[in-house]
Amino acid sequence: MKSFKKILISLTAVVLCITILFPGTGYSQLVTQATKKRISIGVGLHTDIWMNTPSDMDVYVINRGVNLLATYNMPFGKSDFSFAIGLGVSIHNLFWNYRFEGSRDSMQFVKIEDTLSYKRSKLVLPYIELPVEFRFNKKNFAAGIGFKVGYMVNGRSKYVGDDYLYQTDNKLIVAFKNIRNIEKFAYGPTVRFGYKWIHVTGYYSLGSIFQKGKGPDIYPISVGIMVMPFNSDKKGH
Repeated sequence: MKSFKKILISLTAVVLCITILFPGTGYSQLVTQATKKRISIGVGLHTDIWMNTPSDMDVYVINRGVNLLATYNMPFGKSDFSFAIGLGVSIHNLFWNYRFEGSRDSMQFVKIEDTLSYKRSKLVLPYIELPVEFRFNKKNFAAGIGFKVGYMVNGRSKYVGDDYLYQTDNKLIVAFKNIRNIEKFAYGPTVRFGYKWIHVTGYYSLGSIFQKGKGPDIYPISVGIMVMPFNSDKKGH
């Protein structure tokens, strides 16, 4: 429930920022009809394919994540092409056979011992993002190619499994917040294509998630589906 509330709050913030950054109306009214037609809002799900993982690192096939997006579309005259800029929220997950230990300032991750049974061990990477995109729209078909930069807020990990700290028979839940050896910025090209309001999305990270020398040089390729019911690609210009 808390995660759902955070998602709703983040989406609301994105929409408000788009309205403030691109006010096509002055202050007499929040959004005119013309401005509304230039705003796209999308909600999506994706899975992360983690690349360059060490041989002893087992990663889930499906590493589910969430995308929220709001953009302002600027058409090139009356052509089928346009440029869009906006704000977004993206949450990436790495489900693996590792866990973190140590303090917040001196963190390291270790492979979970074979003698331990665990339900879940994951690394959560939430980003606030600035995406830009060149778009093409023809009738009900839309496509876009772009680039986005993300700033990580509160990278964290969670372990649920056997008690490796006190050696009891109870299940142990260990969570670390604001892990400092993770890169704060993520960036890379994006691609999107779809029919009407259903779109397939892709993202290729150009940087490692760990700071140099403080973790493996792993990075995600994200593939997902986005629903864009409020989509300015529908020739709203």
